[in-house]
Amino acid sequence: MAKNENFVQDIANIDEDFAKWYTDIVIKTELADYTDTKGCIAIKPYGYEIWENIRNYADKLFKESGVKNVYFPLLIPESLLQKEKDHVEGFAPEVAFVTVAGGEKLDERLVIRPTSETMFSVLYSKWLKSWRDLPMVYNQWCSVLRWEKETRPFLRSREFLWQEGHTIHETKEEATNRTLKMLEIYAKIVEDFLAIPTLKGRKTPKEKFAGAEETYTIETLMRDGRALQAGTSHYFGQNFTKPFDVKFQNKEGKEEYAYQTSWGISTRLIGAIIMAHGDERGLKLPPKVAPIQVRIIPIAMHKEGVLEKAEEIKNLLAKDFRVDVDARDQFSPGYKFNDCELKGIPVRLEIGPRDIENGECILVRRDTAEKVTVKLENINEEVAKMLEDIHNNMFELCKKRLEEKTFIAKTMEEFEKQINTNQGYIKAMWCGSEECEDKIKELTGAHSRCIPFEEEHVSDTCVCCGKKAKHFVVWGRQY
Repeated sequence: MAKNENFVQDIANIDEDFAKWYTDIVIKTELADYTDTKGCIAIKPYGYEIWENIRNYADKLFKESGVKNVYFPLLIPESLLQKEKDHVEGFAPEVAFVTVAGGEKLDERLVIRPTSETMFSVLYSKWLKSWRDLPMVYNQWCSVLRWEKETRPFLRSREFLWQEGHTIHETKEEATNRTLKMLEIYAKIVEDFLAIPTLKGRKTPKEKFAGAEETYTIETLMRDGRALQAGTSHYFGQNFTKPFDVKFQNKEGKEEYAYQTSWGISTRLIGAIIMAHGDERGLKLPPKVAPIQVRIIPIAMHKEGVLEKAEEIKNLLAKDFRVDVDARDQFSPGYKFNDCELKGIPVRLEIGPRDIENGECILVRRDTAEKVTVKLENINEEVAKMLEDIHNNMFELCKKRLEEKTFIAKTMEEFEKQINTNQGYIKAMWCGSEECEDKIKELTGAHSRCIPFEEEHVSDTCVCCGKKAKHFVVWGRQY
């Protein structure tokens, strides 16, 4: 048992091998496992509960903003995908086809859904008649398939879970407002629910979604200084509505094309939680998303009344929190403490015979390892305060790291030095040319993350070519 009690030490060193540490966390905390289908994972109950909590919170915010849920087919005729030139070119390398079904070759290949703009567009063209039918603000929770060459659990799987919103509107202004509204909702999910600060902005033309006029993004910075795109919202204008004939009779009785948006977040957010908050002891879950917010560990539970008291406390806490009791008799308290830390459970509650006599228990925070003794009569209030403080502390730690890993570069020499020495965000000016964007990526491995909404002026000239700058851009290596 001694070896098992120290099993947290079996995780790779987070500072020496971040990639191995990440994979160890996914497997050892039982978030997911590899399958016989190459590039696809099985999400286990603990990981799926995290996704359910994200989904439920996001779905509530969506519906409050007027979104209605639908479900569309998994299979899309190839001819639909071919209708929008930029879109099909953007997705061509990732598309998987069904060519045979029922033992017979299909007359037309079917695309396994990589995203659903085309299917929504063709049905919108069927359903839309008048301006009175607008807006149509729909979303579906589903899985998609993209044939990624290199995969990593949650971050880049071939099949993954997500939501995809697709909306059509009467005017450009309405569509733009919806695009930006969804970005704000995504930022709220990531900051207020997952305790990760975000950078909001607009993608460069090279980095925008295939077929979009504008792509807006929330970017997050992971512990190792790499960026993770946490959510995107796209304004399509009439790029899809024209080829798919999505038009309506306006208030003047004339026909015109609708304006369209799409937006999405995915199970990649679970990867963000792991890499933004995890540490050398394992997973560290923000309280609002944690499947178990409080785990009660009875000490000397073989003694009379201990297990019963633990269950009594559980029933009391369960009115307000997600809570369980670790009553496994084959493991020592030390093993259970390690397991609790490894799984990132925000609060550990210890209760033993002496605590019961004194009418108190010990609360242990996962984020700081701080122990406090509290009276059982105030347990719900004490846990509520602790969980709120844990969320705020986790957010502030991420924010502090982001600030420490954000640098300014005015020349390529400064850019390369900073990103190679202190991997993180690089603030730099850009002339707007794709040639310079490609050159920066070639020399440093950094992509443009976004043109932030809150612009700064760090120089008059492009960091790459030295010509007059047009945009302030945040750059970084990415997942």
